[in-house]
Amino acid sequence: MRIAVCNNKGGSAKTALVVNTAAALAEAGEDVDVYELDPQGNASRRLAARPTTSDVSISEAIKAEEPGCVIDALRPCGWGVETEEQPDGTVRRVESIYSQRIRVAGARFDLENRITELEAGAHLRLKTAIGDVDAGRISLFDTPPNLGHLTQLALAAVDMVILAVETEYDGVEGAIRVSDFIKRKAEALGNPDLHVGLVVPTHYRPGLNSHEFHLGTIPDQFPGLVWSAKGPDGEPIKAIHERAVIKDACDVALPLRLYGTGPGKEMAAVFDLLAARIIKFRKELAA
Repeated sequence: MRIAVCNNKGGSAKTALVVNTAAALAEAGEDVDVYELDPQGNASRRLAARPTTSDVSISEAIKAEEPGCVIDALRPCGWGVETEEQPDGTVRRVESIYSQRIRVAGARFDLENRITELEAGAHLRLKTAIGDVDAGRISLFDTPPNLGHLTQLALAAVDMVILAVETEYDGVEGAIRVSDFIKRKAEALGNPDLHVGLVVPTHYRPGLNSHEFHLGTIPDQFPGLVWSAKGPDGEPIKAIHERAVIKDACDVALPLRLYGTGPGKEMAAVFDLLAARIIKFRKELAA
């Protein structure tokens, strides 16, 4: 199953959603691929899998456009990996659940070079490059905050879209633009069944009047699509709260659980609930 996380506005927590959901899926025993379509390369850095200048990145895979060639760009997530010196002096790599279950096709800034290559059918290049490499896995696509060619590469390849919607006017408006674009252009992208499957409010600060207002309007804009869950204490969770620990863990390139603080574990549990909804989506798609 392939999911693009989108918004036509920057700062809507798309990358944080991709990275932390990938962690939660891996912790739940799922195999996950992360495809990075943002030339900033933030997702691969946060997953400790940023490609070097000598590595194959997602950019080269798109340019090659050979069935399954993205396998050369996929590398393990670096979270939790340790090394142990052996009695003979060699060093053994000790894998973690993250390195075993999460693969990352990371980006460098030179991914920008793919934007100008707009020959007929160019939007299908990533879909071709992936082929069946991700069969049986859950693939998450981190997209740039626009509706240009790199985002369209993802939209042409995925089964559905999750909108990360910052609980502010511009965030909601950006999400509406993505939704409208999908409705108008899915057929032209060669993906007529493409749809928004879930809307996740983000950066929510309880008690802030503007956030409370926009959190209340999002269900009206996206009826039946807004994510919610019941928390461990039985209280409803209607948004990903803006918490410093999410940014702190991202800064040091660690998953929330390995970051180790109480707030980190609390937010990891929220992403567990989102991961559970995605796993349910996959079961529904397979039915």
